[in-house]
Amino acid sequence: MEIFCFLFVSLIHFFSEWVINTADFLWNGPVLVSLLLGGGFILLIRSKFIPLLHFNHAFKLLKKKSNSSEGISSFESVSSHIGGIVGMGNISGVAIAIIMGGPGAIFWMWVTAFFGMITKFYTCSLAVMYRDKKEGQFVGGPMYVISKGLGKNWKFLAYLFCFFGLLGVSPIFQSNQIVEIINSVFLKNNVLYINQFISDFIIGICISIVVSMVIFGGIKRIGRVASKLAPFMVILYMLVVFYIIIDNYTKIIPTISLIITDAFYANSVLGGALGSLILIGARRASFSNEAGIGTAPIIHAASKTDNPIQEGMVSMIGPFIDTIVVCTLTALCILVSGTWENNNYAGIAVVAEAFNDSLPMIGPYLLLVCTLSFAITTLFSLSFFGERCLAFLIGERYSFIYRYIYLVLILVGSTSSLKFVISLIDLSYGIMAFPTMISVLILSSKIDKKSVKYFKTLNEHK
Repeated sequence: MEIFCFLFVSLIHFFSEWVINTADFLWNGPVLVSLLLGGGFILLIRSKFIPLLHFNHAFKLLKKKSNSSEGISSFESVSSHIGGIVGMGNISGVAIAIIMGGPGAIFWMWVTAFFGMITKFYTCSLAVMYRDKKEGQFVGGPMYVISKGLGKNWKFLAYLFCFFGLLGVSPIFQSNQIVEIINSVFLKNNVLYINQFISDFIIGICISIVVSMVIFGGIKRIGRVASKLAPFMVILYMLVVFYIIIDNYTKIIPTISLIITDAFYANSVLGGALGSLILIGARRASFSNEAGIGTAPIIHAASKTDNPIQEGMVSMIGPFIDTIVVCTLTALCILVSGTWENNNYAGIAVVAEAFNDSLPMIGPYLLLVCTLSFAITTLFSLSFFGERCLAFLIGERYSFIYRYIYLVLILVGSTSSLKFVISLIDLSYGIMAFPTMISVLILSSKIDKKSVKYFKTLNEHK
């Protein structure tokens, strides 16, 4: 029995180390970041900046009504998307980026988001163009774009995307950080004290119960809940962070200046290693807004709209709110408070301390409400992404199995180490990016033709 336990623990340790090392190899090299940033740059040139120049049109499309009873509205799709990407990556992910690369990492998150907006435009437009209908509902994503747009010779890329999609959209990071912030607030203030593993496991069970009440209702219930929670969670978080930034208003201009200058000198942490700094910023931005990874097209394909360009425009709102707005506010909050310079804090604890410094007593509890809202809505949306991946791999009738797997993975994330959790997500996202970006670069001309026609008509009606 002792030998069996030893072998089991050794196997888990080996797997954990392999995941961490492989993720670092994938993201610390030039290939993946060149694919995401270089691919985004190519798409930006191909589009002639037209979608970005008409970005205000995307918000008008959110108000557009549809008479179709199939699918979800554009507002629900973008809310579900924002609910899926505006999560712990915008809070603890930003803190991790600053700790690893210094303030300059935020600048490269901005650059990645800028290219990410145009990448989302193309990937989500293609998702509507090449979607399918299963059991009366629209389904799509990179796997359908590849299989229907590129043909059967490329279908291995669709399977590759779906296999790693099951891991990439797993709830382990969100549940891990929910547990971290709950422990940070309650254990720190001696309100709750139980054996660490047991308390983490109990919190994980509670999270699973809440999530199960939504995900078993399918995409329509996810869309309805996300459309109500997403605006609330972003506004609440912004108000609190605005207060902290204004409370330190004298540091705002110097902080913005530091972000920009540090982006090109990287003196704070990496000793001038500019390439490493760009990689850190791109890695954390990709984790945060998922542009080029391929998850957003899955939920936008479920939209009621029959116009690919319109849904592509709406999808651009996601990375804008996620990285340009929410991540920037988090970064300013951390930097003006100075908590990032304290080596005693890591991940979300850095943000919690910033909240506590400016809002003693109530700050950590406000962060708890915000993070719970962020993480829970993300958990709702991610379950749908994983279900669609499993449906493509083993068939529509068995897709519901992922909902049960998903609830188990919440418990796994609740009791796992942060380093392993982040590396597993990074590894999966990194591999998912290749099928997504390869397919969009090959098929982008299809969107260019429709885009020119759409915006020409739009300009004529102004």
